[in-house]
Amino acid sequence: MSRIREKPALIALLDRVLTWIALLCGGATLIFMTGFSVWNVLIMRKALNAPVTGAEDLLILSLVVIVALSIPFGARTGAHIEIEVLEARMSVAFAKWSMIVVKLMGFGLLIFMSWRLWHAGGTASKFGETTQQLLISYEPFYYLLAASAAIYALVLLLDIWQLLRSGTVALLSLGNDPS
Repeated sequence: MSRIREKPALIALLDRVLTWIALLCGGATLIFMTGFSVWNVLIMRKALNAPVTGAEDLLILSLVVIVALSIPFGARTGAHIEIEVLEARMSVAFAKWSMIVVKLMGFGLLIFMSWRLWHAGGTASKFGETTQQLLISYEPFYYLLAASAAIYALVLLLDIWQLLRSGTVALLSLGNDPS
């Protein structure tokens, strides 16, 4: 029987926060998307022949919210794709340090993305970046994506810290998953 390693308090707290945000905010967004789609397509469009103006705008922005919420949560659960073709042929030390280097490069990229998304949010209103029909500004959605990228960068830093401490990363376990 394998020994399950206890997660550090900071990582356990981050896991709880990400889980609740994903459940509450992501769940509410999915409920909105489902209810609104049914209302618009079945009732307004098919029954009354009067579709809701701007429905596509609202659904597209809802998808942006879902993506922003899922990026850091997916990183903690191990949902992002990793290609480990050569790992079996590497020494343990080389595999560990190559993973650290890759995560450092990812951290740099995500910090840059977060900064640029935050900047884009600050200029969205100035340059008239809005949805097509309802003219909803993209500004808050840029900020949400910037925060999501920054949290993902934090997750990568915590992964690097775990790799340096123990050589492994303790992922967020979902449901009955024993890992």
